[in-house]
Amino acid sequence: MRITVVKTTDPSFERILRKITRRRVERGEKVERKVEEILESVRRRGDSALVRYARLFDGVRLKARALEVRRQEIDQAMKRISRDDLRVLRVAARRIAAFHRRQLEKSWGYRDSLGIFLGQKITPLGRVGVYVPGGKASYPSTVLMNVIPAKVAGVKEIVMTSPIGKDRAIILAAARIAGVDRIFRVGGAQAIAALAFGTETIPKVDKIVGPGNIYVASAKRLVFGEVDIDSIAGPSEILLLADAHADPGHVAADMLSQAEHDELSSALCVTSSWRLAQRIQTALKTQLKETKRQHITLRALEKYGGIIVSRGLREGAEVANAIAPEHVELMVRQPRKWIHAIRNAGAIFIGPYSTPPLGDYMAGPNHVLPTGGTARFFSPLGVYDFLKRTSLIQAGKKALRRLAPEIIHLARLEGLYDHARAVEARFKEEELYGTDSKG
Repeated sequence: MRITVVKTTDPSFERILRKITRRRVERGEKVERKVEEILESVRRRGDSALVRYARLFDGVRLKARALEVRRQEIDQAMKRISRDDLRVLRVAARRIAAFHRRQLEKSWGYRDSLGIFLGQKITPLGRVGVYVPGGKASYPSTVLMNVIPAKVAGVKEIVMTSPIGKDRAIILAAARIAGVDRIFRVGGAQAIAALAFGTETIPKVDKIVGPGNIYVASAKRLVFGEVDIDSIAGPSEILLLADAHADPGHVAADMLSQAEHDELSSALCVTSSWRLAQRIQTALKTQLKETKRQHITLRALEKYGGIIVSRGLREGAEVANAIAPEHVELMVRQPRKWIHAIRNAGAIFIGPYSTPPLGDYMAGPNHVLPTGGTARFFSPLGVYDFLKRTSLIQAGKKALRRLAPEIIHLARLEGLYDHARAVEARFKEEELYGTDSKG
């Protein structure tokens, strides 16, 4: 295994940093053209297009009336799941809900010095679509993390789409526990199209959330504006900031835990200790032999992994901020003292026992995090993503009259004379301009 070990003072450091920060899943013109074709087909033909694509892409023969998963099927899935599996899902769901309830916003209002009532009304979205990917693996945690914040927000209807087969009972169980209202066995770009435009069977939603492959990501990008979306998810990322006191085995284990996701995953450690860097390198080689997804993990580590030796923790924190990774882990002697030094991260894991899988499954905060450097301006998925904010304004005659000269002045300054006349119409018989136009 060849994993990069580089000092921030090395001439090659900037080149390696660029390689990591500029990695992206290529959009590809062929992919976008194909997705555009699928979107248009579903928009025009509705359920018949979904049935056709299920046969074409998934090898599944469906009838339009069988697109929706029946309640009895979900009941049967719940019975097939072991009690221990259900218990774990319920514990995770309770913890996720408890955290997200603290994110709830309230409507508010106040009266200013002129007596004008001003405020903000908080309203949950009406209907949300959650996409859950299919493939070889099942991700019930994805269901919980995407559905529960919407449920806590008060979304009236939550619709889930997933290419559900006979072996997807765990996904159906997670959906029942999280509170999904309707489930449809549709996957890929065609599922995104159905949620965005609506079909005879699948209702149009206000927002689509959930991860997916390049076709799903392209479809979400293309329907944005027709509906809202959460984000375009990229490959997983972790950066550990470690000092000489960090356990190299723990650091290596956490790097491997994220590298196993995808060959494009990035697993980095920034440390102020050259000796620790060497010990981490050894630990990675040892632990890699025991991984079950060795091929994927090895490719990720060799291409986008690395150990960076900084001239101190302060410089290490700035490297972390420049990369703006999905996960930052503070493996330092006094970790809470370094929280404020990290400005750009999806989630910060504090201390040696706050391993990222805790956040992935059971801690409570959302594991849907900004990737690809977007932690500079994006936040984790949360209740606030399923709420609308509406401004409230109520003025009396006296208050409007007081501000009328300034409103009219600004309107005319912008050449919007009918804006000015809309105010003047309220005071046709009154003189609005005194000697002091500022009131």
